[in-house]
Amino acid sequence: MKNLLISEYERTFKRKKTMIGLLIFIFVLAFECFFLYAMGGMSFYNPEHAVQLNSINTAPFFLRELGIFMYFVLIPMFVVDSFNGEYSSGALRLILIRPQNRIKVLLAKWFVQISIFLGMMIFTWVVATVFGILCMPHVEETTFYQTGVMNPFTGALYTLGFYGIAFVIIIAVIGLCSLISMIMPNPILAYAGTVVTLVGSLYIHDVFDYFLTTDSIFKVLGESQSPFYVSLLFIILISSMMNIGIWKKKQWMG
Repeated sequence: MKNLLISEYERTFKRKKTMIGLLIFIFVLAFECFFLYAMGGMSFYNPEHAVQLNSINTAPFFLRELGIFMYFVLIPMFVVDSFNGEYSSGALRLILIRPQNRIKVLLAKWFVQISIFLGMMIFTWVVATVFGILCMPHVEETTFYQTGVMNPFTGALYTLGFYGIAFVIIIAVIGLCSLISMIMPNPILAYAGTVVTLVGSLYIHDVFDYFLTTDSIFKVLGESQSPFYVSLLFIILISSMMNIGIWKKKQWMG
């Protein structure tokens, strides 16, 4: 398994799309710093509720702004290239002609993609926290959407919860994207299919609005949202089982 992971990391970071995507991510993050500073530290929980950023509450709002970019650009770009792109180019065939366990290959791909986005989120949290401390007003306590007063410690716990929920959503999007990549015949259709699925989920039920905006995470942390957790867990479990079933049966060598 170790060699599979090393091989997957090497192929992933040798792709131009990966490096370009990471550079764009850094640029967008830097632009976010400039934009929030130019706006005087003003952001929003949702279109109806504005908030003044400070040294405690800044980090979640960076991820709020970057969430859509990750869901609709970076995840489809990286995951489609890893699954469908390698199949179309023949790279996957070279891997599977060796005596490798198919499920381990799939797990290696998932692990690499998830770890990349985990790294992005940690980097975002570090940049946002430093930006908040250095550039936003220093406060001893603050509040978040529908919460009580929080000090720096409880504010940090809230931020950790926010990033944790966002990370689980990213795992769900990766699962859906990898599933669509296995079904669609080429990368362009796989990318388009992922976007259509994320947008179309809102027409199935309002609970899936977390695919379109991270504003819903503020609601979840502010009050009990059982349907949110149930739907998210359902998507991860179903997409994982379907991924494994298709991966085992699909004729990748053809």
